[in-house]
Amino acid sequence: MTERMYPMTIYIGNLSYQATTDDLTEVFAEYGAVKRISLPMDRETGRMRGFAFVELEEDAQEDAAIAELDGAEWMGRQLKVNKARPREASRS
Repeated sequence: MTERMYPMTIYIGNLSYQATTDDLTEVFAEYGAVKRISLPMDRETGRMRGFAFVELEEDAQEDAAIAELDGAEWMGRQLKVNKARPREASRS
């Protein structure tokens, strides 16, 4: 089995501003071991930006989470869940 060069990482959009790392861990732990969660904050307001990234131990677990959670309603919002795209180089 070849090791993946880049973690797949799941993008979760349209996330409730009340969602916490613990909330996301609880939801995604149903699909597998959570390796990492990133909840970006707005630098100016200090408030959550409404999206997150989650990385699970195995691709198959991430695929299952995406399949089941994309379009699901959670905390009053319809989630957008898909594979995160690689970060593009910033434009100068």
